[in-house]
Amino acid sequence: MRKVVLLSVVWVCSALFGFAQTEKPMSEIHAQMIYNFIKYIQWPGDGEPGEFVVGILGEDDVFNTLKSYYDGKPKGAKKYSIRKLSGAEEASTCAVVYIGKGKSGQFENIKNSVTGKPVLTITDSFNLGKKGSCINFKVLDGKLKFELNQASVTASTLKVASQLSSMAILL
Repeated sequence: MRKVVLLSVVWVCSALFGFAQTEKPMSEIHAQMIYNFIKYIQWPGDGEPGEFVVGILGEDDVFNTLKSYYDGKPKGAKKYSIRKLSGAEEASTCAVVYIGKGKSGQFENIKNSVTGKPVLTITDSFNLGKKGSCINFKVLDGKLKFELNQASVTASTLKVASQLSSMAILL
């Protein structure tokens, strides 16, 4: 009898957890993943005070979620500043730039703008990981995954924790 009750509880919990996952908007999932990526990346001068700027190009919902959850909160000696970007020229002032699917055509301009600077580029478009985005979202077998372009991360003078690398599709 105990086994039946225990199995029933496990089944109900897993069903609820799976349902909750499918009900969460993709913008919230992306925002949460962006925030978690930041925890596993080291920037030069991380310990210095100032702003830690996360720029969002396109994807108003991702911007609004990040802004409401993290804007002004501490990140070590720095504070998060979540900004809506209007173009590539603003990207070089950021520590992180997220380029939404609808603005993926601007990736090359942003990439050129941040070359050699400690900027983590995160994209959500087919093949941008191979084209030089540091991290690119990808759906495989119905599950959200991410590609990690180690050469792009290294060129940006960033360091990635092995925990993040081990979860990624390495390019």
